[in-house]
Amino acid sequence: MEPKKAIVTGGSRGIGNGICLKLAEAGYDIATNYSTASDEAEALAKTIREKYGRKCYYYQASLDQPNAGEELMEKCIRDLGGLDLLVNNAGVTRFFNILETPIETFDMLINLDFRTYILNARYAAAYMIKHGIQGNIINITSSRGERAYPGDAVYGGCKAGLNRAIQSMALDLGPYGIRVNNVAPGATDVRDPKGYIERMKQHGIIIDPNAPNPREVLGKKIPCLRTGKPLDIANAVLFLASEEASYITGCTLRVDGGLILAGMPEWNDPANTVTDDAGWAGRKYDLDKLDLDYVL
Repeated sequence: MEPKKAIVTGGSRGIGNGICLKLAEAGYDIATNYSTASDEAEALAKTIREKYGRKCYYYQASLDQPNAGEELMEKCIRDLGGLDLLVNNAGVTRFFNILETPIETFDMLINLDFRTYILNARYAAAYMIKHGIQGNIINITSSRGERAYPGDAVYGGCKAGLNRAIQSMALDLGPYGIRVNNVAPGATDVRDPKGYIERMKQHGIIIDPNAPNPREVLGKKIPCLRTGKPLDIANAVLFLASEEASYITGCTLRVDGGLILAGMPEWNDPANTVTDDAGWAGRKYDLDKLDLDYVL
């Protein structure tokens, strides 16, 4: 039986890496891209080929650049020999007060976190329709698309826009047997905690290694009592791409452990974490520079 073929953008690390591995385990051949993490992409491909016996292609592509998404899609489909599933995952988050957001950052976030998702989906859908493939398109969005945070007008707005966009896309593509859904992670571990302190030093932020880990502090305030893992998101993607979800389209599946349920005071963090006891208004660190251990 011919293996299914999936494109996962931004698969070199974090959530995208977990999705690639889960799909390969389920029998998919994989094509993905990296922006700067070439070593991680190579390691991913090696694991997929040796552990799961599946094909894996990877390419350098910075998807905030014009036409980069279309060029990537063309390469991936050519080498895979087809396409059954597109997972738009590549993205970046920034916190900026709307009065202080640099235009360059605004453009980068819009291009990477919204425009490229839509254009990749359009390219994938056109290919599927031409070749009679009843495939799936899944976007990795964010719980921040449903709940507002200070300094999050642009990134959170992009994710909210995708939540709305897939509803129309599902209507447009449903007659062709193509389903379109989102998976919205909450606070998800995507970085090595030991490297976190060193990365913060590069931004002039000194964190006491003996202070409570922000992941653990936040995790205790989430109803499921932990932060998420890439595998949590990957399991949701595999489900939505499966026949078991054949009657689901135009939906955003939130995988956040209950993070944004009403009454969850996640920003009242103790001292020495992301904020102090004064809550968000007493935040200690300049979050536009903060390379978070988790993504919201």
